[in-house]
Amino acid sequence: MHRGAHDSINDFLLCRTPQAWIDNALANQDLLLIDHAHCEKKAASTALSLMYRYVDNADLLHKMSRLAREELRHFEQVLALMTARGVSYRHLTPARYAAGLRTAVRTSDPGRLVDLLVIGAIIEARSCERFATLAPYLDIELSNFYNGLLKSEARHYRDYLALAEQANGGAVDDRVAVFLAIEQELIEQPDSEFRFHSGPLR
Repeated sequence: MHRGAHDSINDFLLCRTPQAWIDNALANQDLLLIDHAHCEKKAASTALSLMYRYVDNADLLHKMSRLAREELRHFEQVLALMTARGVSYRHLTPARYAAGLRTAVRTSDPGRLVDLLVIGAIIEARSCERFATLAPYLDIELSNFYNGLLKSEARHYRDYLALAEQANGGAVDDRVAVFLAIEQELIEQPDSEFRFHSGPLR
């Protein structure tokens, strides 16, 4: 990802990944890969669920279809990396992150759609920030892979934000502020289990 895109994501998010989480990730690299695979699969699932629910939104259908294909491709790439490294894919309990963000989602449309799209943008932005933050600490294969994901994650962030503004009929700064404040707490507060989107371990 070119520098400008990374800067804009760092400006968008309210905090950077804590060093303690980076240390946790380096000590739990198998778990990092397993949960990363889960995140890619979940991202594709989220895009598909939006396509099923909002069938009359042509722009959303196009962008979410492309996003789901890309996320599933990433899922396959993570699985291939795991296989090469002898890491078995298995079920994990989800991080509190996505559920924590969804606590503030409004219950009726268009507010519900706007909020889900804003959350999508924030999750993609954080994923982008984490890949970029982690890459310098990892072996060359994993570093190159994570750096290679940055461009698509940054585009996904922009797509989600644009769709949120379209659904809202204008700027979504107030909703972004609500969810970014929740996101900052989830990223900075100690967590009981290490996950790709967890806070630092207690």
